[in-house]
Amino acid sequence: MPKTNTNPLSGTRDFLPIDVLRRKYVVDIVERVYQKYGFEPLETPTMERLDTLLGKYGEEGDQLIFRVMKRGDKLSRMLEGDPSENTLADSGLRYDLTVPLARVAAEYQAQLPRVFKRYQIQPVFRADRPAKGRFREFFQCDLDIVGSTSQIVEAEVLNAAAEVFHLLGFEGASDFRFRLNHRWVLRGLMAVAGVPHDLEESAIVAIDKLDKIGIEGVRKELLGRSVPASAIESLEQLLDEAPEGNDAVLDWLEEKLSDSEGGSRAVSELRQLVSYIDNGPSSAHLFVDPYLARGLSYYTGPIFEVECAGFRGSAGGGGRYDDLIGMFAGRAIPACGFSLGLERVLLILEERGLFPERLSGQPQALMTLFAEETVAASLRLVQRLRAAGLRIDVYPESGKYAKQFKYADQRGIRYALLLGPSEIEQKTVGVKDLKTGDQRTLTIDELLDFLTSQA
Repeated sequence: MPKTNTNPLSGTRDFLPIDVLRRKYVVDIVERVYQKYGFEPLETPTMERLDTLLGKYGEEGDQLIFRVMKRGDKLSRMLEGDPSENTLADSGLRYDLTVPLARVAAEYQAQLPRVFKRYQIQPVFRADRPAKGRFREFFQCDLDIVGSTSQIVEAEVLNAAAEVFHLLGFEGASDFRFRLNHRWVLRGLMAVAGVPHDLEESAIVAIDKLDKIGIEGVRKELLGRSVPASAIESLEQLLDEAPEGNDAVLDWLEEKLSDSEGGSRAVSELRQLVSYIDNGPSSAHLFVDPYLARGLSYYTGPIFEVECAGFRGSAGGGGRYDDLIGMFAGRAIPACGFSLGLERVLLILEERGLFPERLSGQPQALMTLFAEETVAASLRLVQRLRAAGLRIDVYPESGKYAKQFKYADQRGIRYALLLGPSEIEQKTVGVKDLKTGDQRTLTIDELLDFLTSQA
């Protein structure tokens, strides 16, 4: 019989128990922080109408949407004609969690509070080329505030995200940083450099690739997008001129954009945001970067990305998108949010060894079985421990302890419980620490206290 290919589809993964427990560890921290900041949970369908998704992610994003073909008679009729990718499909897998939020905010306007603070943790799908830390199916942990133009919204979003990183073990100011910019700063710099107005968005898409393809790659891309050579040269000079330090950068931008109404307003908004964040969890990690672009076309104001030291690429990002919900609602509704890339955060935590030695959900002890005549007593003990809220596994076969200890080690269980005839007679339990090799004898009450303290 030929062997079936059991590898998961390229760009997707199976999650074994330790993987699931690690994800749950991170998600529990994320949810706890987001709820602490007043955000409420939301979930949306995996599939959205194709016209809901298209046109929201820029020229390249639309190409990464997984289309879902029409079904039955509708598909048959389309196949009889001159089919194309879009005529064969009427829906798609969600590309992110922001566009579904915009649809929900428009659909349920009357039922939602005027300022709606939501978080959402669900998988998203992109027909992208798989790479390290980049998958076709991955989870995002989003938080957004809908309904306010105040810069306090950005401050809340950034502070909540920073607190998540702190609780995950990113403690030093250099462990991670938030790159911060404003879309109108970019537009102003494009104008200063002489980029034609109708090519601004296209040029911003190219600038967004700076950290991936370098200045030479950006230059070639700008030329390919018909940006004049003189404007490209001016942009390169501006790249070299930008000073270091948030205050210095903002002063430089204020000078460079003094003749741009939109640019000057953007610098003022960034100054206000920095002041709101002062002394907050994100303040030590803020880095004003005038060339951060974020290619998604729906951003309208401040934008930000989080970078972790030693890791190529961002671990999350977001910004203000005051027009997106209006596409669905028929009226202007301001919004701002942040998306944490769960897969990349998990990868960084593993590389840095930041996961706890034992994760919540793993068994706290293994009940070994000495012999058939002790099984009943062992199972009674297990039920008593479980009734007290402890997580106890049972090895299903009696026999040599070495085999049972090996199983516990494979499961990451530190303590083995030993209940032989002498322990049963004395109403005690042997407890072996499989990490240190130490062994002790405890009463049942002492065992309950000991395992509870190890939870």
